[in-house]
Amino acid sequence: MKSPPSSSPSSSLLLRKTRLSPFLFTLLAVIVFIAVILYSEVFSQCDTKLYGLRVSISRIIKNKEKLPFAIGEREEGCDVFKGRWVWEKSRPLYGEYECPYIQPQLTCQEHGRPDKDYLHWRWQPHACSLPSFNATLVLESLRGKRMLFVGDSLNRGQFVSMVCLLQRIIPENAKSMETFGSLTVFTAKDYNAKIEYYWAPFLLESNADDAVIHRITDRIVRKGSINKHGKNWKGADIIVFNTYLWWMTGMPFKILQKGSFKDDVKDMIEVSTEDAYRMAMKSMLRWVKRNMDPKKNRVFFTSMSPSHYKSIDWGGEPDKNCYNETTKIEDPSYWESDSSKSIMQVIREVFSKSEVPITFLNITQLSSYRKDAHTSIYKKQWNPLTPEQVANPVSYADCTHWCLPGLQDTWNELLFTKLFYP
Repeated sequence: MKSPPSSSPSSSLLLRKTRLSPFLFTLLAVIVFIAVILYSEVFSQCDTKLYGLRVSISRIIKNKEKLPFAIGEREEGCDVFKGRWVWEKSRPLYGEYECPYIQPQLTCQEHGRPDKDYLHWRWQPHACSLPSFNATLVLESLRGKRMLFVGDSLNRGQFVSMVCLLQRIIPENAKSMETFGSLTVFTAKDYNAKIEYYWAPFLLESNADDAVIHRITDRIVRKGSINKHGKNWKGADIIVFNTYLWWMTGMPFKILQKGSFKDDVKDMIEVSTEDAYRMAMKSMLRWVKRNMDPKKNRVFFTSMSPSHYKSIDWGGEPDKNCYNETTKIEDPSYWESDSSKSIMQVIREVFSKSEVPITFLNITQLSSYRKDAHTSIYKKQWNPLTPEQVANPVSYADCTHWCLPGLQDTWNELLFTKLFYP
């Protein structure tokens, strides 16, 4: 084995000189220091990119978990249903004359209502503010889709309000409204979007299902019959349910078990209003579970719309109602009636036990303050008024339905908020 070659005298001298040179030592230290800094910077940048990737992935995951149609969220602790009414000069959001789709039963200004303050109230939550209603955002989100309102005439009012809020930005030749029995369809043609309303005051099959002839006092529903109407709801991307007013008969409720509503002899049972209502809520949730995809669809339930037939309830005169009421109720603790409380309790019980994703639009309390917003006598009357009625307007004032524009536009501002910023 050969020995390694020995170093030459010149190389040994150079090594000794390098070891002994302070200048070269300092230079080497500087180079090493710079290298460490550059390495740290590169590592830091890599780590930042990795962190950014982790953040991006987290956001993607979070977005996947977001509800359909949601583009943001409200501030933590913000309950949009708790707040106060604030007068605002820029209201209403549209003029009565600007929306040709309002039924004559809701056009209060056209039918002689002399005051206009009721048009200028805006709902202001205590802990946050509502986002401004954006008609373009709604229509773009509904491109190729269906939004469906299902329920009674109060839900029809909310449907018409939504149409009025949207139609103002759509050219005249690019929109239409058609009625097919129980179904009314507004189409925004350029968006291939449909906003619909389906008459089903109990959600279940009933003896009041005729969309025109339904003024029945002896009300009967069929047990387990939600598919009778539900077949017409399939395929909707957003559904807004309501049902309340028609259940409030003040008597035990009749449930048809077998036979026809027209039969003289029927197989029926009588149950309390609360039990009948509970049956309908459970049926609705079962239908939603079977027919709506929580990854693609949204379901809402609008709570009870209050009436104002007893002015004594808010400190008014006996035997008066909403007629001539032009101011809102100022008492923040005011509640319309004990009956609505019992129904609210049923909803809480049923919804709390269900895994079906449904958004509750709690419009009851905020609407209770608005005794000034009803149609009262300022509407088209179904039947000619008698001389006695004309002499006593309180006797025929409608303290159930609401003028449009008006309160129900706020309901849709809340729907907008919960749809896009849940």
